[in-house]
Amino acid sequence: MEPVMGHPTTWWHRLADGRGQCDVCPRACKLHDGQRGMCFVRGAAGGEIVLTTYGRSSGFCVDPIEKKPLNHFLPGTPVLSFGTAGCNLGCKFCQNWDISKSREWDTLADAAAPETIALAAERLGCRSVAFTYNDPVIFMEYAVDVADACRARGIRAVAVTAGYITDVARPEFFAHMDAANVDLKGFTEAFYRDVCAAELGPVLDTLRYLKRETKVWFELTTLLIPGLNDSDEELDAMTRWVVDELGPAVPMHFTAFHPDYKLRDRPPTPAATLARARRIALANGVRYAYTGNVHDEAGGSTFCHNCGERLIGRDWFELTAWNLTGDGHCRRCGAACAGVFDGPPGDWGARRQPVRPAEIAIR
Repeated sequence: MEPVMGHPTTWWHRLADGRGQCDVCPRACKLHDGQRGMCFVRGAAGGEIVLTTYGRSSGFCVDPIEKKPLNHFLPGTPVLSFGTAGCNLGCKFCQNWDISKSREWDTLADAAAPETIALAAERLGCRSVAFTYNDPVIFMEYAVDVADACRARGIRAVAVTAGYITDVARPEFFAHMDAANVDLKGFTEAFYRDVCAAELGPVLDTLRYLKRETKVWFELTTLLIPGLNDSDEELDAMTRWVVDELGPAVPMHFTAFHPDYKLRDRPPTPAATLARARRIALANGVRYAYTGNVHDEAGGSTFCHNCGERLIGRDWFELTAWNLTGDGHCRRCGAACAGVFDGPPGDWGARRQPVRPAEIAIR
């Protein structure tokens, strides 16, 4: 067994038998020295729980913010995106499995201190930095430090997360985030148990917490997998719960699955399934429902809930129309569009710009 070395962490406690218990996610991994948790990046060393990926990234890229996806957070602006390695869920359909399931440390070739990332984001003209590709909950100490360094320079922090985090760690993590996209992977305990090796309950707790206890702007994404989480009954229950518990103004994204990782026996999601999910959501009172991973300009656009005006037109990640005032009100009827708007939209478009390690380093 190789020794575990890493950055000190906060959310853990020592058990009577000498093991350390990680308190970041509901798995509550109990570890002897030299052992790693389910996420693979938090492990026990010297009687403590440490983070082995602090300051190490699987790569950087400047993306459109709409790719996170966030449609109501600084539309049209670029975001510096990065992740590390590992994950605390076991989704059989993982679309980023080469990163999230990585056990090869060569994956983490790019090293960057929090201040370095903030400076790079500023130099690259990014309005925000996104923790993505794998879940930032498992590298929360690094994510929090990067978020703080970015905020000091007026750059906002975005978490792309499954929301699988404990009651004790949740406030600390989200206190440093400005926006989040939360994967609501399905709406049954059976789906979470059998397909994600997790539980639905803690994710719903996270969503309630975000709505009731924070000012974090958040949107939801559900990857619809044929025959597993795309029935009318499940979509009806999910969208009704969102409206009842979170309100009608939380945007929902229904995105298309493609066969990957351990779930290659299912067909890709038909566009008609995404359109059906969107119709169900709108019928149940969700104001902003979107389709993703397919070409559907109507399903990607934002419409005023009051008068029906197309507020933001989108063709993939390109903005094609803008009928909002600078502070996010409909130009036709004056109704407020929920979100974070700051003047005119950005013009980043659909560009995806990989960033080399040398471009992250301080010059």
